[in-house]
Amino acid sequence: MTAPAPLIDRFDRRVTYLRLSVTDRCDLRCAYCMPERMRFLPKAEVLTLEELHRLALAFIDRGVTKIRLTGGEPLVRRDVMDLVRALGRRLGTGLEELTLTTNGTQLSEHAEALAAAGVKRVNVSLDTLDPALFARLTRRDALVRVLEGIAAAKAAGLRVKLNAVALKGLNEAELPSLMEWAHGEGHDLTLIEAMPLGEVDGERAEHYLPLTAVRDAMEARFTLVPLAGSTGGPARYVKVAETGGQLGFITPLTRNFCASCNRVRVTATGQFYGCLGGAESVDLRAALRSDAPDARLDGALDAAMRLKPERHHFRIAPGVAPTVGRHMSVTGG
Repeated sequence: MTAPAPLIDRFDRRVTYLRLSVTDRCDLRCAYCMPERMRFLPKAEVLTLEELHRLALAFIDRGVTKIRLTGGEPLVRRDVMDLVRALGRRLGTGLEELTLTTNGTQLSEHAEALAAAGVKRVNVSLDTLDPALFARLTRRDALVRVLEGIAAAKAAGLRVKLNAVALKGLNEAELPSLMEWAHGEGHDLTLIEAMPLGEVDGERAEHYLPLTAVRDAMEARFTLVPLAGSTGGPARYVKVAETGGQLGFITPLTRNFCASCNRVRVTATGQFYGCLGGAESVDLRAALRSDAPDARLDGALDAAMRLKPERHHFRIAPGVAPTVGRHMSVTGG
């Protein structure tokens, strides 16, 4: 039999990395991510775990070697560990890495099971170590649970990478100490520019902080040594000589990283997006639920490669509507 064709877009970029959302629901309400009264998808529209598994296998058969489970918060989905274990059985046979992004609130309950399933590392979103600011940013008093989850992941042998959105006038002054704490615990830290995705309460531009300014401030205090390696994601990394840890910068606005993009996203409802900042989509759920799912899904993936855009065009400015109307929790982080 002829091997399935790899996923290559019209700009000759080979897709090897799938970010697969298992839910749009989240137990936090981060102010830069969603409004307080977020309306989540009806559960009937969300793919079943069996459909998510079948979809993931189709991507693996087409050359995807890394899958990151996302949300929303993936660990709030009931029985999600069944999917993790099923995908874990493909590690070493097409799939090279299985990981997930989490807010950490449910991590202490699942860390050991994740490690047992073959997950080697997790990304945990953590914007501050200040309890009052954490509660303000997430609209929930959950910092202790998140820190317990991070500790449980470390104890289970999972490598933890922390992600922090840089926010002017909020956590801006704390970023150096957050980095020092992370590195002291043995965790890398990646800083991210706020992205204009979906309407939120308040003016997002008020707290937008370009990472060019953050890096300048960091370089005034620390010795940053650029690293050439890549994890397959959009971050550019440096080693901090004083701490020995790695610091990453994800700069969707100030420094575009699209030329080497190897990533695609699929929402919990089976909508394919070739770019977080793009509107082009392909309905994979319809293919999955058709009378010829394998053939239809292959055709849908071919169509998706033709639609993947060359780059995103994010812009944040006072009074300017979000570049993309859907929220990050809908697309998957």
